[in-house]
Amino acid sequence: MFDIGFAELLLIGVVGLLVIGPERLPGAIRTGSQWLSHFKRGFNTMKREIEQELEVDSVKKQLNQANEQFKSQSGDFKRELEDRYANSMPGPESDISDNHSSEPSVPPRPQGTGE
Repeated sequence: MFDIGFAELLLIGVVGLLVIGPERLPGAIRTGSQWLSHFKRGFNTMKREIEQELEVDSVKKQLNQANEQFKSQSGDFKRELEDRYANSMPGPESDISDNHSSEPSVPPRPQGTGE
């Protein structure tokens, strides 16, 4: 992760031994390793959360694209249906003819029954 070699670790150990002393060096190493592991866990947690956010964003983008495509297709389908039924169905002006009278029509009587 930090790309530290053996020589650097040896130098850090010698400096730590001189500064901290041989009695407290094992406790300092333990504390340092605990802090390092805590830092790594926090970094990995943050990394996971960012990856999840990116996945959520990509899913949202895919849903928005699918929604736009659905709206476009439904609009096309609606226009097609409107065009088809507007051309095939008679308009209101063809339902009313001019030769209708307001009087009800009486069917003709059959002839030759003897009445």
